[in-house]
Amino acid sequence: MPPTRPDTASNPLALPDTADTTGTTDDSLFDRPDSPCIGICSTLFDEVCQGCGRTAMEVCNWVFMSDAEKQAVWERITREGTARRFQRD
Repeated sequence: MPPTRPDTASNPLALPDTADTTGTTDDSLFDRPDSPCIGICSTLFDEVCQGCGRTAMEVCNWVFMSDAEKQAVWERITREGTARRFQRD
């Protein structure tokens, strides 16, 4: 028997069911971590982290950004490919 989902009407602390059942989910969202951070934070006095390629403002505001905003950042840093995250030795 499948597990039951929490009833958010009777339990305000329960998480709502946000699963997309239309089949339109972006599978690429599941192929990468939520954050581009690799734990090597280095801006070298400029505005871009050498580890992940995000700006200082993007790093500070990451948890507040929408999925679309995060997607745009991921696309930009991937396209640029200059961060250590994308360097293969």
